[in-house]
Amino acid sequence: MSADPFAVPADPDPSSYPRKVLFVAGAGRSGTSTMAGLMKILGLHVPQPEVEPDETNPKGFAEPAWAVEHHSRLLREAVVQVSDSRPDAWFETGRVSAREPERIATAEWLEGHFAVNPELVVKDPRLSWFLSLWRVASIRCGATPVFATMLRPPSEVVGSKQKYYANRLGSAHLAASWLNMLLHTERATRESVADGGRVFVRYGDLLDDWVKATSHVGETLGLQHVVNAKSERIRDGHRFVDPGLRRVSGSLDDLGLPQRLHELTAETWNELNKLAEPGGDQPEVHQALDQLRETYVDLYEESEAISRSSVVAAEQKTRRGRDKAPAPAAPTPGPAAPAPGSAVDRIPHGLRAAIPPSVRRGLRKAAGRER
Repeated sequence: MSADPFAVPADPDPSSYPRKVLFVAGAGRSGTSTMAGLMKILGLHVPQPEVEPDETNPKGFAEPAWAVEHHSRLLREAVVQVSDSRPDAWFETGRVSAREPERIATAEWLEGHFAVNPELVVKDPRLSWFLSLWRVASIRCGATPVFATMLRPPSEVVGSKQKYYANRLGSAHLAASWLNMLLHTERATRESVADGGRVFVRYGDLLDDWVKATSHVGETLGLQHVVNAKSERIRDGHRFVDPGLRRVSGSLDDLGLPQRLHELTAETWNELNKLAEPGGDQPEVHQALDQLRETYVDLYEESEAISRSSVVAAEQKTRRGRDKAPAPAAPTPGPAAPAPGSAVDRIPHGLRAAIPPSVRRGLRKAAGRER
């Protein structure tokens, strides 16, 4: 007997969905919490327990507490800040990510949450530093890793961090760390282009029409909970998204950046925006971003060499402070621990500054620190 052509198709069984992990990446204060929160509302699972909301994000972070603690520990071991502007920081976190015990622990943690839901969402401002670790862990669990990178104007990201995090390192540092984060995040997710495993979403587009933005994410990345979202979940999404979430505005001119940093930031923002356009994730954009990344590395190394006196002065002040501190009651003898850092860091900055940028790039590639 043939099937009734007027029968309403049965709802798909969520337990039959293929395993996927959506990683929401990008700089902190760029809308990652809003995107992850919407994915949770539409049916993806945020592994529990979550980080509690606070005054900086009263609607919640949609962050798994375990992932935050995991990343924080790994950053401490790599001696890397959350907002680190050093290109070499990617080598240090990559080295930590390659440790087999960390890959095993990460995969085991993911595996335990697939029993709740086959589609997970993991988000944390520290996430981008460890994308290779999560990619390997997902594949070991038989899951497909997919990536949504949030884009927000750098002037707004910097302003928001200064407003809510009382950052004392200044606009130039925060703009440089934004550049470092976004340029390397784009490169780290590029291998997912071929299978449609990454998207870029403007924060402004998400606030203006979150249904359209998340539908694009769901369809592009094959997230079944989003594609098959029910009307009650969409109503919950409308209650969750508040256009007033964009509480910080301003232009790049307001930051007062050094001229070369200003130009590089503006050019990078322009190229990243192309990735958020339909069909914009193209090789010519990748090439432009590769060039911008190399330019940033050269700018940072030149600035680092020039500012060596400031580093020495800070080290002397720190040492003087330690010398004035009271001695511990029962010091434990033993050999001094070696200072953290890479072999490149031990090369005198005067010598590094004398090496042409093209040669420095070749050395980095030979050492496996840049592709």
